[in-house]
Amino acid sequence: MTKLLLSVHVLAAILAIGPIAVAASLFPRFARDAGHDRPPTDDGTPTTDRTTGDDQEPADDQETAGDRAPADRRSPAIAAFLHRICRGYAVVGLAVPVFGLATGAQLGVLTDAWLLTSIALTAIAAALLVLAVLPGQRRLLTSPDDTTAPTEDTRAAASRLAMTTGVFNLLWAIVVVLMIVRPGSTTGA
Repeated sequence: MTKLLLSVHVLAAILAIGPIAVAASLFPRFARDAGHDRPPTDDGTPTTDRTTGDDQEPADDQETAGDRAPADRRSPAIAAFLHRICRGYAVVGLAVPVFGLATGAQLGVLTDAWLLTSIALTAIAAALLVLAVLPGQRRLLTSPDDTTAPTEDTRAAASRLAMTTGVFNLLWAIVVVLMIVRPGSTTGA
């Protein structure tokens, strides 16, 4: 029974937390670009460089705003899709601590320091996801912005969300290491 519980715990972690980590990491880029497409310039007016904000004439071999527009127009849809992945897999991710606690109980290690630390870090990561990452994504998806370039507020919010997501991913990486190494464990590693 212990092997079954451990297998389900590990599979749930890989199949639920992995997609959240990837989708949440990609989200800020697409949310920052969402709704900020520049219309193609047919009259030859200068385009604004997306990275520097400099007005410049595109060289013959450079990509113009019109060339990039179809891909850029997908950013809102991609951002919304990434948010749905995070939201959906967050619910599925509840299986990870449930089966983890069941496995720990079967192994008799619920009071070991490495497991208690892992439980605490998992709780912090879950709180970060529910209280910061998902609401931050929702805010970026619903922020009204009719400008042709990302505003400083949008950029700042996307940067904060990227940092928060990085902390979320780091917490999970630490939990994985603790689960593998099990410092001080008497059950073997």
